[in-house]
Amino acid sequence: MHRVVILFQKIKLGFQPRCFSTAETPSNSWAFHRFAKSWKHLEKEKRNLCQTLNNQELVQAELRYYKSKWSKYCKLEGWFKKRLETICGRYASSNNSFGMAVNGIEYFEDDGCIYRKLQKGSPELMLCLDQLQFLQSNDAQFQRIRVSPDQKYLASSVRTPSDESTCVVVKLDPKPLVVHVLPRAFSFEWATDNSLFYTILEKLQSHEVYRLLLGDPRTASEMVYKENDTRFFVELTCTKDGKFITINSNSKTCSEVWLIDRMHPLEPPKVVQERLPELIYHVEHWKNQLYILTNFAATKDYELMKTHISSSGMQNWKTVYAVKEKHKLIDMELVNDNCIMILKCYGRLCLHVFSLKELEPVKSIQLPSWACAIECEAYLRHKANEFCFQLSSPVQPSVSFLYSMDVDELYMKDDETCLSINKDYKVTRLKAPGMDDTLVPITVFHKTSLNEMNDKPLLVHVYGAYGMDLNFDFKPEQMLLLKDGWILAYCHVRGGGELGLSWHRAGRLDKKHIGIDDLQVCLCHLHTMGYSNPRRTALKAGSAGGVLVGGLCNASPELIRAVVLRAPFLDVLDTMLDPLLPLTQEEQEEWGNPLNDQRLFKYIQAYCPYQNIKPQNYPSILITAYRDDQRVLLSGLLKYTTKLRNAVATNYITMGEPQSIILDIQHGDDHYGPTNWEQSLQEIARHYAFLYKELELDLGGTRP
Repeated sequence: MHRVVILFQKIKLGFQPRCFSTAETPSNSWAFHRFAKSWKHLEKEKRNLCQTLNNQELVQAELRYYKSKWSKYCKLEGWFKKRLETICGRYASSNNSFGMAVNGIEYFEDDGCIYRKLQKGSPELMLCLDQLQFLQSNDAQFQRIRVSPDQKYLASSVRTPSDESTCVVVKLDPKPLVVHVLPRAFSFEWATDNSLFYTILEKLQSHEVYRLLLGDPRTASEMVYKENDTRFFVELTCTKDGKFITINSNSKTCSEVWLIDRMHPLEPPKVVQERLPELIYHVEHWKNQLYILTNFAATKDYELMKTHISSSGMQNWKTVYAVKEKHKLIDMELVNDNCIMILKCYGRLCLHVFSLKELEPVKSIQLPSWACAIECEAYLRHKANEFCFQLSSPVQPSVSFLYSMDVDELYMKDDETCLSINKDYKVTRLKAPGMDDTLVPITVFHKTSLNEMNDKPLLVHVYGAYGMDLNFDFKPEQMLLLKDGWILAYCHVRGGGELGLSWHRAGRLDKKHIGIDDLQVCLCHLHTMGYSNPRRTALKAGSAGGVLVGGLCNASPELIRAVVLRAPFLDVLDTMLDPLLPLTQEEQEEWGNPLNDQRLFKYIQAYCPYQNIKPQNYPSILITAYRDDQRVLLSGLLKYTTKLRNAVATNYITMGEPQSIILDIQHGDDHYGPTNWEQSLQEIARHYAFLYKELELDLGGTRP
C-alpha cells in the first residue's frame, strides 16, 4: 500500500504523535524540529490526498450529471457534426501547414509528415510522426521546423495533447536518420551545422538554454543561460538577417535580450540591455546595427530605435520611428534597406514603409477594409523590395498579397492557390462609448443580405488580457453560423492589445474591472444599434476571457441568454493566493499579488467571478474543461460549477425553471483543446447544439 495512504488511514483512526518533554537535550530538540517538519509535510500530504479523493468523487458525480442533462442536446449535436464536416471540408485546402526555405529549398509539414522540396522537384519525405517510437499519443503534432545553415540537419518539435514538447534532430543525407531526441525542448535555433541551442519547458516554465554540439554522440548538452526569476519565460529566436540567435527573457512587463553570434557558438551570450522595471524591448540586427522595438520613450508605447552592435546599452539608443497613439504594432519586417511596420488602428490594417538608409517620408499603405488578420510569408525569402503576406478575417480564408516597394503598389497574387474575396459577408466597425467615455472598438460580421437584425442571434467574442488581441483568423466552422443568419461580434475591450500597449495597461492589475465594464457597454451598444437583443445574445470566451464573461454574468446577467466557455479562468483570487501553482508568480504582473497587498486582495475579491456568485437569474452556461489542463485546473472549475449551480437552485425556489449549468469534462486534452480533427468538430458541434437549444432558435425545414 502506498505510504501516503497508510499515513492517511492512521490519521483517520486517531493516530497521535508522541509528546516531547520541554527539558530535551539539544540533540532531542533537533529531533523535535525534524519531526515537526515531517509532521507538517504529512499534514500537507493528507490535505492533498483528501483534495484528490474529493476531486475524483466530484468528477464522477459531474460526469453522471452531464450524462443526465445532455440527452436533450444529443440529436442536435449529431446533426451539427454532419453539417460541420460538410462546411469545413470545403476549406480543407486552407490548411495550417508551415515551413521554411533555405537557399531555394523548401521544408514544410503536411498531414503529420515533413517534406523537402527542390524548386523543380517533387517533395521528399524527411520525417513522419509514425516513425517516432517514443510517442505515446496518436494526436501528436509537428510544431516547428528549423534547418541547419548547410542543410545537414533538421530539427522539429513534436507536441502532444498533454502539452509536452520534444525536439527531434534528423540527419538529412544520404538518408534521413533521427540522431537526437531532446525531451521537453521547447524553442530551438541552429548556430552552425553542428551546434543547436534550445530551451527546456517544464511545468509551463522555461528558464534554461542549452547548447548541443553534434558530430560526437558522446557529447552532452551544456547549459549556457539560466533565468532565476520565476516571473520570466525564456525563448529563442533568430534575427531576420540570420546573424544572431536571441535569448529573449520576458515577463509580462519587462524583458531582457542576450545575443549569440551564430558564427561563434562557443562564445558566451552577450546582454543587449540589462532588465529594468517596465522596460520592454525586442531586438533585430541589420548591417551592424541593432534595431530595437521598445517602450523606452515617454509615451510608453512602441518606438523603433537603433544603436551600433558594439554599444548596445539604452543610453545609446536613437529613435528611428514612433508608433502613433491608438495604433497597435503587430509586426516588423526588414526587407533589403527598408523597414515595414505592420499596424492596426481601430481594426483597420495598414503598412508603414520607410528606408533604413536615407531620411525619407514614411509611406502609408492602407490594406483592404475586409482584412482583420495578417501573416507574413516569412519562411519564403522576400525578393528584392517585395513584401509577401496573407490577409484573412473570421469570414474570409487567407488571400496572398504582394507589396512592391519599387512602384509603391499593392497586388493580390493571382495563382491557382489564391482564393477569391468573399463578398457575401459584411464587416462593420463600431465604437461603443465606455463608462468613462473612452471609445471601445467592436467588429461585427454578418451576411450582406441580412435584414431585421434586431431579432437575429448574436454571438459575442471577448478576451481582454495580457495585451493580446482577439483571434481574428479564419474559422470555417463560423460559416455555418453566418449561413444560419447569426451576427458575430468581437469586443476589443481594455486589457487586450488592440489599441497598443496603453490599451493593455488600462485594463490590468487594479483596473481589471474596466474590461468587464467595457464588455457591458459593448453589449448595450450592439443592442441599441439594432444588433439582436438579450434574448438572442450569447457570449463565447476562453482562458482569461472567462474573467470578463464570468464577471458580467454576476453583474448584468439580463444582457445575455447563453454562454459557452472553454477552459475559462474563473477563480482569480484563490489562484493568485497559491504561489505553488505553476503560473501564479508569472501572472502577478497581470493580476497582482493579493498575498502581499491587502488593497489588491479586496479589489480582486470584488470582481472575481467565483467570489461573487449569488442567487439570481443567470444565463445558461456550458463550460468545457480538460483533465490535463495545467493552466486552468479542473478542480477550480468543479468548485465554480458547484457553487454556481447551488446559487441557481436557490434562486429557482422563488423564480421558476432553473437555467442549464453544464460542465463538459474532456479526457486527455490540454488547455488548448483537442488536436484531433474529429474531436475538434465534435466539440464545436456540442457548443452549437447548446447555443441553438438555449436560444430557442427555429431551425425551420432543416430541423434534424
